[in-house]
Amino acid sequence: MMARMARKKLSVYDALGQDRADRRIAILREIGTVGSISQAARNVGISYKAAWQAIDTLTNLAGVALVERAVGGVGGGGARLTDAARELLAAAGALRVARAQVVAQAAPGARAHAVASSLGVRTSMRNQWPCVVQSVKREGPLVQVELAAQGDEALRLHARITRESAELLGLAQGMALQVLCKATAVRVRPRAETGAAAGARSRNRNEWAGRVARVARGALGDEVVLTLDGGLQLVGFAPTGSGLRVRSLALASAEANALVLMVPD
Repeated sequence: MMARMARKKLSVYDALGQDRADRRIAILREIGTVGSISQAARNVGISYKAAWQAIDTLTNLAGVALVERAVGGVGGGGARLTDAARELLAAAGALRVARAQVVAQAAPGARAHAVASSLGVRTSMRNQWPCVVQSVKREGPLVQVELAAQGDEALRLHARITRESAELLGLAQGMALQVLCKATAVRVRPRAETGAAAGARSRNRNEWAGRVARVARGALGDEVVLTLDGGLQLVGFAPTGSGLRVRSLALASAEANALVLMVPD
């Protein structure tokens, strides 16, 4: 019994990482207050579908049920939080206060504060850039997001996410966030001295120009570290035998749906 409880607690706490990224914890808190998923969605300012996406994601992370259907009530039924959800909310509140105190003490500068906040997230994605949202455009069930890299506004990136994800993140023009991309999702190829400048080539595909800083040869492909024309670093892979070497000019590309957006506290 104790072992099962320990596994449950550890699993529930896995969902705490969502508190810093979007509105999922806020949805859970509202459900506990109003007893209705639809009303919670309205209070947080997202769609009913996005609210269910939040519940599903947190439930998957926690590994236990967080919301139960309630019989009766206004409209014939509602929703209530489980004990695990209430435990999660209490821990999330304490964690938010503690994180804010630590970051404020360790990094009083605005830029240092942003960097310190992002350090709290551990991820396998090696490409991480601070960016500012330039535009958010809905296209059916998807949203196209154009971003500019902080410190290099000429470097533009395009991300494609679902409308529900955009709602949960609260995306808006001028918002600062982190863009992440797996190195294995970035394709690198040589370019001529007169090759294209850095920038997104279309809304569905990003393309950035740079110069090779390091190359690690491999049987399944060469890992390439690029210094982009604006000074940012990027990691990707080139086919074996690409001929790329240190100081070679190269182009890196990634699909818009390979970019992940993260909104730090």
